[in-house]
Amino acid sequence: MMTFMEEQKTNFSPVTRAVANVFSYVLHPLFIPLLVTFLSVTALPEFFTAFRSNSFRWDYDVLFIRVTVASVLFPMLVVALSKALGFVSSITMRDQKDRIIPYVASIIFYFWAFYTFKREGASPDFYNAFWLGVFLAVVISFVANSFVKISMHTVGWGGVVGFLLCLMGDMGMNVSLPLAGAVLLAGIAGTSRLVLDAHTPREVWSGFVVGVLAQAGAYWIVG
Repeated sequence: MMTFMEEQKTNFSPVTRAVANVFSYVLHPLFIPLLVTFLSVTALPEFFTAFRSNSFRWDYDVLFIRVTVASVLFPMLVVALSKALGFVSSITMRDQKDRIIPYVASIIFYFWAFYTFKREGASPDFYNAFWLGVFLAVVISFVANSFVKISMHTVGWGGVVGFLLCLMGDMGMNVSLPLAGAVLLAGIAGTSRLVLDAHTPREVWSGFVVGVLAQAGAYWIVG
């Protein structure tokens, strides 16, 4: 039985809901792989030296383009086409059935990204583990979608928290400030989804746990 908190609809002002809607778009999980790539390359350039060779194929710009295409452009294109063809009722994918096609497409795109980065051997293990973690998180979310609609926003930001925890635990990196920022943004993303009545508290927390555990599992597999 659902709790009273989960059954009760929130009653916020239009301004509050508008702000929550802005945060929902700004903190959308589609942008997280690109954000993690930028932070990793900026903070740990010594691990990405292969991407700065004279070959244009390994330039940072090409790396960012590849990540953008795999994690942003292709998934958005699938959602847009699915909406145009009537396979989903809304691009916000509020219904569980609307998420099936985007989930399947994302699973393919994220596995392709992980496989190509791993096969090429130019990226560090922790970066490959991040992509495997993203793939695992989407697979788990897809399976869970048959029973419950969990928040992909908190899955994504939970993944960032899990990724940073793995760096801190295994490599001894001091990532306390980025970790605190990721936890804060995860809280903002989750709260925004609650304000918009897009998810229940249980779905928000479930997503966060899935994101953290997926990254921990991927780091263990790759490491």
